[in-house]
Amino acid sequence: MVADYAKVTPQRVPGLLDLHRMAVVMISETAREDASVLVLGAGGGLELHSFATARPNWSFVGVDPSQAMLDLAADIVKDAGSRVELLRGDIEDAPDRPFDGATCLLTLHFLTEAERLHVLRGLRKRLRPGAPLIIAHHCRPKIGHAHDWLTRSATFAAGESADVTIAARSATGMMQKLTLLSEREEETLMRKAGFTAPAMFYAGLSFRGWVAYAPEH
Repeated sequence: MVADYAKVTPQRVPGLLDLHRMAVVMISETAREDASVLVLGAGGGLELHSFATARPNWSFVGVDPSQAMLDLAADIVKDAGSRVELLRGDIEDAPDRPFDGATCLLTLHFLTEAERLHVLRGLRKRLRPGAPLIIAHHCRPKIGHAHDWLTRSATFAAGESADVTIAARSATGMMQKLTLLSEREEETLMRKAGFTAPAMFYAGLSFRGWVAYAPEH
């Protein structure tokens, strides 16, 4: 899984590279020219590579609990040199200093609601006033059954060889393993963690993405 991550993940997540580009756009709105960005769940390095390529004056701290995934990230972002620092751990291991932006992509759906709230609060404490957080992961869409949307995501991920019956079984497994919140619950949780103005900006089958901001005061 680790070896294939960089190749298969963009094929599994609709518009993943464009999601990275949109994150850069929104962080750039408030960030300084030499911005420092926290990337939580950075294993694999895909977003770090996209961000570092798009903004050569930015620096990054990438945090992930998996050393194997961090090793993969280190190889992918090696051209960025000292602009990227990789740390093994979770939000508690991230530097306790204010960043100009933060992202947590394809990660929070693995956490319980309580764990997610803890992570969101930790991210908010590490952002400058008014700085954005970008999150994206599987969600329970407002219209239709979650299993149907997860089946579509699994079918999309399988590509031309997709078998809907197999995709449906995969969707059943995802429903058992992932914490799927509704769009309203996602935004309520962000506000509870102290963020302001949460707004959905990305939707791809069962995936949703939001931007929210650390309070100004």
